[in-house]
Amino acid sequence: MTTIMIVEDEEKLATLLSDYLKQSGFDSLWVANGNEVLPRVRERLPDLILLDLMLPGRDGLDICKEVRTFSEVPIIMITARVEEIDRLLGLELGADDYICKPFSPREVVARVKTVLRRSGEHQAPPTGALALEAEKFRAVLNGRDLELTAVEFKLLHFLYQNPGRIYSRSQLMDRIYSDQRIVSDRTIDSHIKKLRKKIAAVAPDEELIHSIYGVGYKYEAP
Repeated sequence: MTTIMIVEDEEKLATLLSDYLKQSGFDSLWVANGNEVLPRVRERLPDLILLDLMLPGRDGLDICKEVRTFSEVPIIMITARVEEIDRLLGLELGADDYICKPFSPREVVARVKTVLRRSGEHQAPPTGALALEAEKFRAVLNGRDLELTAVEFKLLHFLYQNPGRIYSRSQLMDRIYSDQRIVSDRTIDSHIKKLRKKIAAVAPDEELIHSIYGVGYKYEAP
């Protein structure tokens, strides 16, 4: 289901938008504080963001700029500050559209559908959007949890932190098994095989972990 992130500090307004979006077949995710937006975007990777300009914690303009450094997710800015409209229209921030408060929830839903349709026509879907949460041993690729084991996560996390660098099986074993247990080279091969299978289930056209024949493995984002 298409997920719309609603970034709005007014709970009643966020609930109203969520209800209207749900009626139109969208899932929604509400974020009230500006400081929480970027971590949630990286974690959940929504299909579109409704981003209020004035937020506690962090300004919507700054959030939009930073999101554009790592994602092309469509963004509709919501503003009550008339003086900012020229900047939004000029697309200085990389926003796809803007809506002025007060607005009709039906208008918002219509704009959401239009922007999603337009972005689908002119942009390729994001690839290789991988987010790792080390404290939870959680890996999310293109918005879906890979459901890794602890060892699989450690392996992916280490390779991810060192993109392009090739590691032998013995080097990977030293990093993954801190208790110096005795395992064979094939143990790493087995973990890599399972890891690739889980990645392929989410992103079948992407190869994130590459085999270097006779040497080892490396991580390389598309």
